[in-house]
Amino acid sequence: MTGFQKWVDVVVDEVSAALKTVSADEVAELQREIMGAKRIFIAGKGRSGLFMRAFAMRLMHLGLHVYVVDDVTTPGIAADDVLIMASGSGRTASLVHYASKAKEIGASVALITAYPDSPVGHHADKVVRIPAPTSKVEASSSEPHSAQPMANLFEQTLVLMLDICTLQLMKALSKTGEQMFARHANLE
Repeated sequence: MTGFQKWVDVVVDEVSAALKTVSADEVAELQREIMGAKRIFIAGKGRSGLFMRAFAMRLMHLGLHVYVVDDVTTPGIAADDVLIMASGSGRTASLVHYASKAKEIGASVALITAYPDSPVGHHADKVVRIPAPTSKVEASSSEPHSAQPMANLFEQTLVLMLDICTLQLMKALSKTGEQMFARHANLE
């Protein structure tokens, strides 16, 4: 087996194990928040933020009203909206601020994280836990570990969990791939 194939096995096995331990009930709660909100605001930083932007794109393809926090065209959040954030550590200062502000306004807050008992987690109404180490929090011996650096496992699991969530939302909202593609960018 080549070095590349060895790493394929390691990464696929780690992501598979992490995905299988994500709570289906927590994901269902997140989906209810999405479907019940007037508007959806998406936030994350670093690689988690990139994957959250990709999720925002899919929510737009589903016909939902979605905005990415920090984009210049993003309006203010309101009480009937939901803020969905991803933070492996749950400690990113800007995300703590966003969550606090959203709660102050009366919006719902949902967090996808490895550490629900975190500063952002304390503001969240709904939490989806991805059991994976991050580089910002010292892992305990009882937590899963990864052969990959930094928060790779969290971020890889995040993007696949969000894609699976999109598939479930497609079914719940009776949307087809063709309907979604009709909303695809056409200024290409």
